[in-house]
Amino acid sequence: MLKPPYTQYDRLFVYNLSLSELPPLTDPDLIGAWVEDGEAVLFFHKAKKGLVEELCRRTGGSLIYEADLDYRDWEAGHAISAFTVAGFTVAPAWEEGPADIRLDPSVVFGSGFHPTTRLCLEALLGLLAAPPFPIRTMLDLGSGTGLLAIAAARRGVEAVTAIDHNTLACELAAANAARNGVAGRVRVRRLDLRQECPDTRVDLVVANLYRTLLEGLFQNPEFWHARRHIISGFVPAMEADLLAALPARGLKFLARGRKELWCLWEIESSNK
Repeated sequence: MLKPPYTQYDRLFVYNLSLSELPPLTDPDLIGAWVEDGEAVLFFHKAKKGLVEELCRRTGGSLIYEADLDYRDWEAGHAISAFTVAGFTVAPAWEEGPADIRLDPSVVFGSGFHPTTRLCLEALLGLLAAPPFPIRTMLDLGSGTGLLAIAAARRGVEAVTAIDHNTLACELAAANAARNGVAGRVRVRRLDLRQECPDTRVDLVVANLYRTLLEGLFQNPEFWHARRHIISGFVPAMEADLLAALPARGLKFLARGRKELWCLWEIESSNK
């Protein structure tokens, strides 16, 4: 995450280690770190090879690879700049000008500026603008920076739970919720959706996830307790497999969207 004296991202110095647990790191140039499946990935504003070598000596870990990237390369060419959907403007924390939400996108998946997130945001804002029923509660699965949860709270949803498996994403979503004045409405929870399905007895579930994770959730009856689902994170070539994973009864397609090869479904469920 951004911490003084840094106000935006430029170069990323990335170190991938074979390490299942990280000791506390207080380096002022540290952006963030992930630990998952026996590996740790560290991100810095400056080169830190000496620090990483010392860390490996102390912990018994080893360096798998290192990289020096432009931040735009980390984001796979997606522009991290202000955009507007349905009159709602989202901007990175460092960009000047009017905005409804300002985000620190950091280095997590789900930065908030990906086409799938924009698709979900458009669908979400459409529901909240003219809902067929009040949306008071919502789950944001794969929340990343927390953009969708924050947008829902800003538009009046009373209680939103933002869920991600990545610890850094959870910390970032909580910080972004506080930055945008909705910390009281957005609860952030770390959860591995591969192992556990959260309580979906809410008005709306937004699931912007990768295909295999969606397939697993689709086959779990507990996933379908919400009144409505917004689902994205997949391309047209994946739709046949995802359709085959849906329950045979109790679902109604309300809308299907597409943006830059990415797809979205809006589904109503009667599986209470």
